[in-house]
Amino acid sequence: MKKKKNSKKKKRILIGIISGLLALMSIASFIAMGIIGNLLETQKEAERWRGDSDMKFSQLSCYLPADKKIQLSQVYEFRTAMMTKFHEAALDVDNENTLFVDAWSTDGKVNVSSSLGKGEVRATAVGGNFFDFHPIRLISGTYIYQQDLMKDRVLLDEDTAWLLFGGTDLEGMEMRVNGVPFVVSGVIEREQDFASEKAYTGGMGIYMSYDAYKALNEDAAISCYEVCMAEPVKGFAASFAKEKFPIGGGDIIENSQRYSFGRLVKLLGQFGSRSMQTMGLSYPYWENAARCTEDWCLLLLFVGLFTAIMPVTVVIIVIVRYARKGKNKLSDEVFPRIKENTQEAIRVRQRKHWEKKEAKRKNKH
Repeated sequence: MKKKKNSKKKKRILIGIISGLLALMSIASFIAMGIIGNLLETQKEAERWRGDSDMKFSQLSCYLPADKKIQLSQVYEFRTAMMTKFHEAALDVDNENTLFVDAWSTDGKVNVSSSLGKGEVRATAVGGNFFDFHPIRLISGTYIYQQDLMKDRVLLDEDTAWLLFGGTDLEGMEMRVNGVPFVVSGVIEREQDFASEKAYTGGMGIYMSYDAYKALNEDAAISCYEVCMAEPVKGFAASFAKEKFPIGGGDIIENSQRYSFGRLVKLLGQFGSRSMQTMGLSYPYWENAARCTEDWCLLLLFVGLFTAIMPVTVVIIVIVRYARKGKNKLSDEVFPRIKENTQEAIRVRQRKHWEKKEAKRKNKH
């Protein structure tokens, strides 16, 4: 009998240890998921743009298929529709610069040259507030902006800077893009996180104004549009973009909810089909990096939920067991004692009442 008790005790201890380790693994998985979900700056524009405001914002990325890219005029039409919608929602249209911020981009290959070197590189043509959405680290110089009067400034990545000039402190240096003179505005360092490093396969590259790129290549069109807009009610931004943005067969992604528990659980349900690309899209590297982190978060979510099953089950069993013991104790000990004490109290009260009546009766006689 004693041997049997010791065996049960050892079994319980073993189950407790395993449950504890699995619980730690589950907690670690959810912590890691939170860290990876907070890794990419490209997914945080809504948080940055909101600042201390009470207004909620939603960040959207619109990716267009290769055969359905849009022109800048269509972006301006969407902006107008957006302001009309804000007005209908009774938002402060007199302060429209705070209600949204947007950016657009496309890419292609260009030939670059300087007095020291030349080569073919990838050009990312950008407009709007692109570097608000993509705060890539500057090594030297400044970003290029939509409001720049001159559209002849280019931003080089570190590899291109070394190819053309053999250094990185290059602001104001002259170079050529497809034979046209440009001026270096600065040099950037590519993102160092594991997802961006894996996703970026474009080699050496530059950033230039979309207008300047359009002048070099009249067939150029926008392949990616990003917007961070006010969200007076949940789902407002995504619903409006799906209705009004000329997405065609493209893809609209709500970055603000990308790593939310609900969305990740939904993606778990799409396991297998999620990786199938049927829309003819070629995502930019920052979206591929985001999808990479999503996949890691999905894996960690699965591990976190799976490893939590046994600890949660053990806790429930323990609670139920103690609840039953407590119920039995109540039924066998507490309730009878309460009943007995109550009955005794009633008897005492009745006795006192009887004694008072007897005392009154005797006084009368």
